[in-house]
Amino acid sequence: MNFLRGVMGGQQTPGAQPSGAETIQKLCDRVASSTLLDDRRDAVRALKSLSKKYRLEVGTQAMDHLLNVLQTDRSDSEIIGYALDTLYNIVSNEAEETEENQQVQTDDLGVQFTEMFIKQQENVTLLLSILEEFDFHVRWPAVKLLTTLLKQQGPQVQQIVLVSPMGVSRLMDLLDDSREVIRNDGLLLLQQLTKSNAAIQKIVAFENAFERLLDIITEEGNSDGGIVVEDCLLLLQSLLKYNNSNQNFFKEGSYIQRMKTWFEVGDDNSGWSAQKVTNLHLMLQLVRVLVSPANPPGATSSCQKSMSQCGLLQQLCTILMATGVPADILTETINTVSEVIRGNQINQDYFASVNAPSNPPRPAIVVLLISMVNEKQPFVLRCAVLYCFQCFLYKNQKGQGEIVATLLPSTIDASSLSAGQLLCGGLFSTDSLSNWCAAVALAHSLLENSTQKEQLLRVQLATSIGNPPVSLLQQCTNILSQGSKVQARVGLLMLLCTWLTNCPIAVTHFLHNPANVPFLTAQISENLGEEEQLVQGLCALLLGICIHYNDNSLENNTKDKLKQLIEKRIGKENFTEKLGFITKHEYYSKAAQKPQPSFTSPDHMMFDHEFTKLIKELEVVIIKTIYKSSEEDKKEEEEKKSLEQHDNIISHYKSVIREQDTQLEELKQVVSTLQMKNEQFQATVSQQLAQIQQHKDQYNVLKVQLGKDSQHHISHNNAQMNGFQAEEVNRLKEEIEELKKQQGVLQEELSQKNALIDNLKHSQVDGQTEQVAGIFEQAALSQKELETLRSQLHVQSMEINRLQTERTELLQKIEDNAPAVASGDHTIPTACKNNEFEEKIATLMQEIVGLKEELKTVSEERSSLRQQLDSANSTAAILQEEKVKLEQDLSDSKKEQDDLLVLLADQDQKISGLKRQLKELGQTIEDEDDDDDLDCEDVGDEDDEEDEEEHNDLGSEEEN
Repeated sequence: MNFLRGVMGGQQTPGAQPSGAETIQKLCDRVASSTLLDDRRDAVRALKSLSKKYRLEVGTQAMDHLLNVLQTDRSDSEIIGYALDTLYNIVSNEAEETEENQQVQTDDLGVQFTEMFIKQQENVTLLLSILEEFDFHVRWPAVKLLTTLLKQQGPQVQQIVLVSPMGVSRLMDLLDDSREVIRNDGLLLLQQLTKSNAAIQKIVAFENAFERLLDIITEEGNSDGGIVVEDCLLLLQSLLKYNNSNQNFFKEGSYIQRMKTWFEVGDDNSGWSAQKVTNLHLMLQLVRVLVSPANPPGATSSCQKSMSQCGLLQQLCTILMATGVPADILTETINTVSEVIRGNQINQDYFASVNAPSNPPRPAIVVLLISMVNEKQPFVLRCAVLYCFQCFLYKNQKGQGEIVATLLPSTIDASSLSAGQLLCGGLFSTDSLSNWCAAVALAHSLLENSTQKEQLLRVQLATSIGNPPVSLLQQCTNILSQGSKVQARVGLLMLLCTWLTNCPIAVTHFLHNPANVPFLTAQISENLGEEEQLVQGLCALLLGICIHYNDNSLENNTKDKLKQLIEKRIGKENFTEKLGFITKHEYYSKAAQKPQPSFTSPDHMMFDHEFTKLIKELEVVIIKTIYKSSEEDKKEEEEKKSLEQHDNIISHYKSVIREQDTQLEELKQVVSTLQMKNEQFQATVSQQLAQIQQHKDQYNVLKVQLGKDSQHHISHNNAQMNGFQAEEVNRLKEEIEELKKQQGVLQEELSQKNALIDNLKHSQVDGQTEQVAGIFEQAALSQKELETLRSQLHVQSMEINRLQTERTELLQKIEDNAPAVASGDHTIPTACKNNEFEEKIATLMQEIVGLKEELKTVSEERSSLRQQLDSANSTAAILQEEKVKLEQDLSDSKKEQDDLLVLLADQDQKISGLKRQLKELGQTIEDEDDDDDLDCEDVGDEDDEEDEEEHNDLGSEEEN
């Protein structure tokens, strides 16, 4: 301990005081050799106190000893804390020196010591295991040390943590620490850990980082929170930026909905703190990360949809129209809204419906455009408004039409300020930046929209009192020829190039002014300074567009004449060189990087991002057009016209086929309806069959019961037959006669029913054959039963006749032998014969009674079957009529389709024959229009007349 007192400044003579290196060496020996924990702890504490002043010496001599202490003395948290603090002082660059050269040396020293520390990967793994200690004096220095290691050698330490078991999970546990210091430093550690490492970012995200960070932001008060909220937002940006997997996970986890509460700003927006401005700025940037144009289109569209559904877009528009919002927050909000609506039709429509809280209310687009064309507004705000307007019109033909409509004469409202009026005002303003912004905004109203390019040709401007109105196209060329600032001319040329691209009518209007082509050739052929090279290149681009999209409707400015003019006045090589000035300029390269206009100063604002893509498409095409011969142009025109004719024929065939498809769909619906009705009828028939089966069962039950009753009746009759008399025989004869009559009636009914069954057999319908056939089978069975009964009746009748004959003979014998009977000679034989006869009669009576009952039951059953057959017959007739009608419709449709196919084949043969005849005759199709003073509609009408005349000529040749 005396030794330590001397080291720490004890009373010793100056000559005997050891140097810093010697003291550190002795302390290191003490740490390595001392057996007492207290001595080692004191030595480490001494090294800690010297580590800042003697950083180099402590780092070179004590690092290994300190690492050994971390391994061997884990049970003592105090010595571990001293060792971690010492290592932190060695590798960190928080030096006390203020001179610049000493600071550079300190930075290099920290990097070197970090490399020494991570050279053995076990050291980083050991540090991760120490993070599991809950003691504040151990965990906090470990967090700071690991954060410093990541700052010095980030990729190397990230790789070690990535391969370490449970390494990332241990670091994520820091966010759950109840001590705010450790939690906050843990946020800084995770920021360094996730920087530019997608693999670790994914692991951290799946460790429930989003949930934890959003909870911390909510606990801290959202945008009103302190620097902890800022750290959480920075970590969220690190996890989501350029990481599509994490962005998708964030969206699917419904975390976008939780962002809405961040932007709930009250009515009183005065007195915003600097921290709140920073927090809200980071929150807006986080929203932009999810909907950035650099993301895959599908992911961006999905996030835009979620933001609209949860009300986040509505909340951002509320901030956009609120008063008292700081300028930088307002600018960033405009940029955020821009990317939330970019390319999403639903969001763009909602933004178009937003009104500013003014009196009277004005659309948000109009309010923003007022700021864009106002030269007193900040430059960054005007750029943000331009970007917002571009995003509103991106892939939004509906919005483009609404903007252009505000300029048309039929829709102009003089009482209100419209977007079109603001753009025209900015286009002809004295401020060059307003000229450029208005020109670019108007060009975005025309991008990939030929309809609006033609509509914009109708716009007329009143230049001065007493002078006739001038078209917007003419006014743009007039201002261009007056020689304004370079920025304004570049904007007007970009507007004209966008307007004329892929619009021959606009090219014709532009060339109709005799001063335009000489102006362009003069600009291109002159040798001007470097600032004018952009103007020369854009003039060359505009002239090339006039050549490539020229329909040769003006005799003095056809493709061939313009190419000859370039060759004589400018030269093809010089023209190509001037055209190449555009893509070689640094302003072009900056604008081509991303859609958002980002310029350091207004003077650098020259090119628009969408226009750079247009230049890339047109440059090669224009050069090919300039060097192409007139014969090749004619050949291309012929091929183009033939392709157009072919396309027209195909479109006609497509329309015919589309109509047929519609008819087929309707017929399919009718068939499906009939099928449903058929199923209903089948269900009805099945129900009827079930009822018939039920009746048959009831019949069988009744038959059994009647059999029992008849047996009882026969036994009773047998008891009465013993006293047989002649009156009873007569009664039997009468009954037999009645039975014969009933038999005749039954035969007639049977013949009628047979005829009815034959008629039903001939009228059965497809789809109900099985059901009706079942009824027929049951009717046939009933018929067989009746035949059987009839045969039985016939046999019984014959037997009754025979018995009657025998009875008569027997009575005669009885009368002849009456004296003998009286004397008692023949009593026994007569009694025997009489008994036999009575038994036969009783048997016959029993059978007759049974047959009567069966005939009655069968008759009832046949009447029921007849009713059911009548119902089935009516149903079958209805279905038969519907089937015949449907088959007729189908046959008509097939016949029409076959006729159309035959016509199509004949027309194709005629076209090929006509083309072959034209080639054999050597005829060519030429335009013979009167090109002096024709507008666009006249040109179209004359082309149609020529096409009709050519078609008639070809038809007459074919007939010859």
